[in-house]
Amino acid sequence: MSNEELQRILRYYQDIGITDVYRKAGVVEGGSPTPAPRPVAEPVQVAAQPPKPTAPPPPPPPVIEQPTLIAMPPELPLPPLTPTNDTLDLIRADIGDCKRCRLHTGRKNIVFGVGNPETKLVFVGEGPGEDEDIQGIPFVGRAGQLLTAMIENTAQKEGIPLKRADVYICNVVKCRPPNNRTPEPDEMEMCGQFLARQLEVIRPKAICSLGGTATKALLGKKEGVTKLRGNWFKWRDFPVMVTYHPSYLLRSVAPTAKREAWEDLKKVLHFVYD
Repeated sequence: MSNEELQRILRYYQDIGITDVYRKAGVVEGGSPTPAPRPVAEPVQVAAQPPKPTAPPPPPPPVIEQPTLIAMPPELPLPPLTPTNDTLDLIRADIGDCKRCRLHTGRKNIVFGVGNPETKLVFVGEGPGEDEDIQGIPFVGRAGQLLTAMIENTAQKEGIPLKRADVYICNVVKCRPPNNRTPEPDEMEMCGQFLARQLEVIRPKAICSLGGTATKALLGKKEGVTKLRGNWFKWRDFPVMVTYHPSYLLRSVAPTAKREAWEDLKKVLHFVYD
């Protein structure tokens, strides 16, 4: 179609009141198809995802209140267990008319100890018997007579000038147990404090422990005298020789017991006096 024809048609449409003319899509002048306009895609509304839950922040550390420090007075020194400048006389005075345990109910006398306070050798026995309770002196009965003979005869045979009066003799408990029974642990503990003071005052070169009760009090061992005898142990810094109690030797039927006790005593005497 020529331009003139097109203008004539447009004037005709104008005359009849048509003012808008639309061109058919896809056709351009010359008959070539035009690509249809690409539809514009409307934006897709994407639903908002809820935010992922996050771990709550850790709680703040607890506030620890610092203790209020109170100024304390300087610590006072504890009094010594053994009095300063202790003596045997002071120990005996401290015992007094002792009623610290049940043994006082049946006693006649407190049997403290006897002998040379400056000796190098101390014998420790179990407790007073009937004769000792009457006289107030340790080892004066049959067992005491045997102990005296053991000390003096052994010393003489070994060429050591020694008599009973040259040593010190005492017991673990100072009062006679009823019927000569073995002292109870609390009785030994009560009297043991005085025995310890006696030994610390004398400070011998060696201690001879006579029998199981004395050995248990000094060494705290559970083994019997048969296993311990003839060997050296220590009470604090003092050497201790364990041997049989003379009363055991008086009633023992073991043929070797007296000889073993004699051997033990020889060891003690040579250790102390050589």
